[in-house]
Amino acid sequence: MGSLDGKVALVTGAAQGIGRAIADGLAAEGARIVVADLRGAEVAAESFDGGIGLTADVSSEADVERLVDEAVAQCGGIDILVNNAGLYASLEMRPFEQIPLEEWRQVMDVNVASMFLMSRAVVPVMRDRGGGRIVNISSGTPFRGVPFLLHYVTSKGAIVAFTRALAKELGKDKVLVNCVAPGFTMSAGVEAHPEVIEKLRDVSVAARTIQRDQTPEDIVGAVVYFSGPGSEFVTGQTIVIDGGQTFH
Repeated sequence: MGSLDGKVALVTGAAQGIGRAIADGLAAEGARIVVADLRGAEVAAESFDGGIGLTADVSSEADVERLVDEAVAQCGGIDILVNNAGLYASLEMRPFEQIPLEEWRQVMDVNVASMFLMSRAVVPVMRDRGGGRIVNISSGTPFRGVPFLLHYVTSKGAIVAFTRALAKELGKDKVLVNCVAPGFTMSAGVEAHPEVIEKLRDVSVAARTIQRDQTPEDIVGAVVYFSGPGSEFVTGQTIVIDGGQTFH
């Protein structure tokens, strides 16, 4: 018996990296997994008992509505939403004056608006089921003021504020909203960009109290906690998981 037996968990950006590790962790506790991603969702879902893979752009209102409708139709409901999808490793580090407005808006759409759209679509389903859990994936960067990624850092700071405000609105519905903020993580997306590793890996490890690489698996425990019975009186909170680089 797992702590999430009988629960349905929808994880965005779950075909690889941090999202895939989160999906694995939730599945290990008994949750039925819905993998949502731009690419590879169906293949990733094959690894889960009863898993469902749905291709969607979570920054698109129409895609989100279709995604949630299909997940409910196939699974009967949604109990856990993990808003993980986001842009990071593909972004060029540069002074803020050099960030094109189009790129700024794209980061805000994918990293922030997607969480608004997903939550707006899923919350009515959770209300019908008597409650639910929303876990948003932010970043440790807003707590440190990391330079040369102003759009990314701003978007991740917005997620912390989004979590707090939404938690206040949904408490009466027994929908708990919390946030996990990882440090620089050696995920598949990061590993696909050696220039990012070269700039950030050594300096990140050196700044940590626990001086080793952070892996996607390091993030899973907090997400499982926020999704399960042990956090029934916890909402609006952010846990920074970065090996002690930031104390929050």
